Amino acid sequence: MKRDMELIRLLLLEVEGDDKPDLSGYTEEQQVYHMALLVEAELVKGAVVEDEAGKPCSAQAIRLTWKGHEFLDAARNPSVWERVWKKVKSDGASLPLPIIQDMLISVLKKQVGLE
Repeated sequence: MKRDMELIRLLLLEVEGDDKPDLSGYTEEQQVYHMALLVEAELVKGAVVEDEAGKPCSAQAIRLTWKGHEFLDAARNPSVWERVWKKVKSDGASLPLPIIQDMLISVLKKQVGLE
């Protein structure tokens, strides 16, 4: 399964608890897989249960970590997210999380007049 950064963002918003994002466009399998990725990336504290083949069959987040809060603070604003995400998709690239976060921060800095 490919990593879906939009689902990552939505799950982080859900774990934070302030928003109830619409996850209806994603299967339970996709949500579990991506929650497991969040645990592995140390963006959330949580637990992952794997089946005998090592595939996540259950994943639960307890809370965001510092890294999770930092990424979500950069990705929270929908217009900033859309601007960066359109650029990433138009290039046809699959970028690592730190680069996406750097792009988000750059757009935020411009919005508030720091660049």
